[in-house]
Amino acid sequence: MNPIMEFLTGMNTLTDQVIAMDFLNSAKSGVRNYAFAITEAGTPEVKEVLLRQLEEAIDTHDRILAFMLEKQWYQPWDIKGQFQLDLQNIDLSLKAPTL
Repeated sequence: MNPIMEFLTGMNTLTDQVIAMDFLNSAKSGVRNYAFAITEAGTPEVKEVLLRQLEEAIDTHDRILAFMLEKQWYQPWDIKGQFQLDLQNIDLSLKAPTL
């Protein structure tokens, strides 16, 4: 879809929101995977490297979360608000023109 059509249909915001949510979910997976890997580390040196990577993954998650909260794209502490946001995104997706 070209940028003008994305703007007119509201898909430009949805696209950014979808990308941000995917990035947030990937960061969560990274945190979980590093934590698991730390418990399986064979040497103190490997464990130290993994701990640093875990700290970076947590920091990345925090920054993405702060960005999404600022944009009001994610409301993890407001279930009703998040549900409404999800319904709006579903409605917008269903109204989007198909290619």
